[in-house]
Amino acid sequence: MSNNTSTAINQSTNTSRQKFILGVVLAVFANVLFGVLYSYGQWLSPLSGTSVFLWRMVMILGCLLIFLVFSGQIKSVIGDLKAVHGVKAWAWLLLPTPIFGSQLWLFMWAPLNQQGVQTAMGYFLFPLAMVLFGCIFFKEKLTKVQWLAVLLAVAGVALEIMRTGELSWATFWVCMTYPIYYVMRRVQKVRAITGMFVDAVLIAPFCLIYLLMYDQNVSMVLQDGWLFLKVVGLGVISILALQSHLEANRLLPVSLFGLVGYLEPALLFLLAVTVLGGTFTLDMLASYGLIWAGILCLIVQGMSTISGNKNKPA
Repeated sequence: MSNNTSTAINQSTNTSRQKFILGVVLAVFANVLFGVLYSYGQWLSPLSGTSVFLWRMVMILGCLLIFLVFSGQIKSVIGDLKAVHGVKAWAWLLLPTPIFGSQLWLFMWAPLNQQGVQTAMGYFLFPLAMVLFGCIFFKEKLTKVQWLAVLLAVAGVALEIMRTGELSWATFWVCMTYPIYYVMRRVQKVRAITGMFVDAVLIAPFCLIYLLMYDQNVSMVLQDGWLFLKVVGLGVISILALQSHLEANRLLPVSLFGLVGYLEPALLFLLAVTVLGGTFTLDMLASYGLIWAGILCLIVQGMSTISGNKNKPA
């Protein structure tokens, strides 16, 4: 093997390793921020869950525009959009946006309307759906440890369903539609920042119109400096979380991205029994214990993969 070929292989290996590590870091970071957002509505009283969502979308667009301008990425986003030609291409690009909007609404509405647990259950099922999509549509293969994680998680979710005796519409909406959004964005090969810009530009204007015409708390938010700063913070945290999550989706295999997603519902559960005032009973220990055991398997798998990549001979 020539020196040039060996160098090219080493560079390719290093690039793949760096993308993998960055993807895992971004996925974990995004899940932590999503946990913060899940309880954020409690700090925006007296705004309703829907009002929080409307303000969130407006602030997401505002913060995103500022970020794109100051980071110099606005030209790249405009270039991506100019490359879209024809009605069919635009329709295909815009098709996932309603799913994105509905998920963000549910995420902010649920904790304030007694649907927090049901929505968290949807996020437990979401990674399983992502794993299924990865295996069926992208021909991805799972390691033995990943299969163990899946089996443990399936058993835990099944026990929790048996314990509660139902699956609500909120649960189904999360686990049945969110995977479609992420897979469509991946198939479209749209950069995360461009996809987010498209979603925000389409949704935020309607939210702003609704706030100005029908929301009675707009003047209160604008006049209360502290409340307004918290609303702005909602947009900043949202941008960081969504950008990190979408970028992790691009960098990681579908199945691994889905499995790492179990970190989010685990964090949502911890917040539910602490910040949001929920309760943890012994009959919940078996189901959540199995799910956390699955998460532990993923952590071990990830550490083993990273360690193995580092120890590969040059």
